[in-house]
Amino acid sequence: MLTLYAQLCWVFFYIGLFGFGGGYAMISLIQFEVVNQFGWMNTSEFANLLALSQMTPGPISINTATYVGYTVLLPYGHAFAIAGSVVATIALCLPSVLMMWAVIRFLFRNEQNRYVQYVFSGLRPAVVGLIFSAGMLMMVDCDQLHRYVTGAASQLVLAWKTENFGTEMVGHVLSVIICAATFVSIYFYKKNPILLILLSGLVGFVCYYVIGLQWFQRLM
Repeated sequence: MLTLYAQLCWVFFYIGLFGFGGGYAMISLIQFEVVNQFGWMNTSEFANLLALSQMTPGPISINTATYVGYTVLLPYGHAFAIAGSVVATIALCLPSVLMMWAVIRFLFRNEQNRYVQYVFSGLRPAVVGLIFSAGMLMMVDCDQLHRYVTGAASQLVLAWKTENFGTEMVGHVLSVIICAATFVSIYFYKKNPILLILLSGLVGFVCYYVIGLQWFQRLM
């Protein structure tokens, strides 16, 4: 059990240390450690945990760390699970606190320094890539995607084998449609994001549970 606490502490400490770009940029890092490295949960369970982290108040990375810590220690009892949540949450936040204390004066004094600007210019596209990879890992079943790509891209897909929102390709098509509709509604029509979150959940519930994917398969 102490080993699990130590692993949680180490994993979330260095994720907090290298998680540039905020909570969404950390998701792919957290998933890699929790699902691929330690196998504490599969990708479908992580996707459910991520959805729960999105719905609860607070930064998504901190919420995710809290739920992961709780889930990992839950087999040992609720008291140990709560302690796991505390350890994971503190470990994730600690690097930020230490770095803010150490470098805030330096950044304010050298904000216009060209070398500092060069560093941030390099970090921005990396952050976009991390957020994009998190979305792709959550949305796409790589075993299914492998059928549609070849060459070097095929080898890359094979390296990212995961279970996600089901095994039927039609399910992923619906996920893409929901994602695209949400993006268009927010970016072009400035719709309320909270309303779209609720609406997307309702659409997902109806399509995946009430109607079922078999009905959509017949249409396709």
